[in-house]
Amino acid sequence: MKNTIFALLFLAVVAATAGAQVKIAFVDSEVIIAQLPEAQDVKKKLEEQQKMYIDTISAMENEIKTKADAFKSKYEDAQKQIEAGKLTPDQIKNLESELGLMQEEVQSMDQGLSAYKQNVQKALYDVQVELFKPVKEKITKSIEALAKELKYNIVLDKASDALIYGDKDIDITFKVLDKLK
Repeated sequence: MKNTIFALLFLAVVAATAGAQVKIAFVDSEVIIAQLPEAQDVKKKLEEQQKMYIDTISAMENEIKTKADAFKSKYEDAQKQIEAGKLTPDQIKNLESELGLMQEEVQSMDQGLSAYKQNVQKALYDVQVELFKPVKEKITKSIEALAKELKYNIVLDKASDALIYGDKDIDITFKVLDKLK
């Protein structure tokens, strides 16, 4: 936000010293996306994909819970048998080994679930970017056309504090580069 304000002030000062009037407008891309039918279609596709992943995650979590409950039950049972003195040292050793394997399996499954969740987040983000790309391009082209029609020099996005359109006549990038040389 500070960068945007600084850039606007800088542009206004440059434009004022050049004797030109700069017209600035803004849009709220979230409102546009919320009402654009193509964007709603993309959201539905994303929600369907997300539901598929959520179902898989739920199944994995249930399996981990079942294994963890089995481990807990076996551990508590083993504790009772040891306290009652019903097990030989060899049986205790075998039981400890079995419990260790069960615990490792639960931990491994939990780590696998965490990795899967991270992969799902990345995959959903990638799908979102890919599906929204044509929608964003359509919105940007419409904004540029309207800005030129209404003679706006700058159009900002209220939702992201980003410059969507900037008139080439007020772009001083190459003047700054020349000054730096």
